[in-house]
Amino acid sequence: MTDLVERLVPDELWVLFRRVVAPTEVIRPQGGGRRRAGDREALAAIVFVATSGCTWRQLPPVFGPSWQSVYRRFAQWSRARVWARLHRVILDGLGARGKLDWSRCAIDSVSMRAAKGPLTGPNPTDRGKPGSKIHLITDRNGLPLSLGISGANVHDSLGLEPLVRGIPPIRSRRRPRRRRPHKLHADKGYDYDHLRGWLRKRGIRHRIARRGIESSQRLCRHRWVVERTVSWLAGCRRLHRRYERKAEHFLAFVGIAAALICHRRLTK
Repeated sequence: MTDLVERLVPDELWVLFRRVVAPTEVIRPQGGGRRRAGDREALAAIVFVATSGCTWRQLPPVFGPSWQSVYRRFAQWSRARVWARLHRVILDGLGARGKLDWSRCAIDSVSMRAAKGPLTGPNPTDRGKPGSKIHLITDRNGLPLSLGISGANVHDSLGLEPLVRGIPPIRSRRRPRRRRPHKLHADKGYDYDHLRGWLRKRGIRHRIARRGIESSQRLCRHRWVVERTVSWLAGCRRLHRRYERKAEHFLAFVGIAAALICHRRLTK
């Protein structure tokens, strides 16, 4: 069991997680009771659920805590936005080592089916069946910088401004913290003059394909990285289909997937 926990939560990731979540000690005045499950074992179980796609009830007992305890810990950390803070800490580590390339960022979205819950809507690409959408911005290497979720019927263009605003101030090697890309690439779904003007006011150069004028294939030379990141997100099998009724839990799994992607680059 120890080997499995260390494989799912390496020491480097555990150190970063401890910067976000401090150790918690439960003191029982009356004494007795069951000892609180360890955070590292609970985190390993959550990563296992995210990557394998199994349900909470199918969680193997080898991790130690019961699936109910793991789910309660997941819900508690999701309410506290632990996964977004962990993602930001990892991004700071990447920026401090010069592993983030702000020269050409890309934006895109991906839809998947959803059972029920808020932030769902009829998917126009899936015969109107309920679905949700993940919006993301990546750097030139395909590392996710900003993430968001919405209903599948929400137009891609509506996610540009919230995503750009959602990029946290990230450390850099020789400059102050940075949160604006030098240039942003997007497909025809973002072909609107007000978005171009909004980016221009913030000093962000844009390269957005124009509908009916040019082909999106020319942009593929730089936008393929975000398409690759979408496939990396699919490595988190829990994101193949949305099963979570609560939107914050679905966003939590998206944040876990992004943190794992960035952590792999950090440890290379």
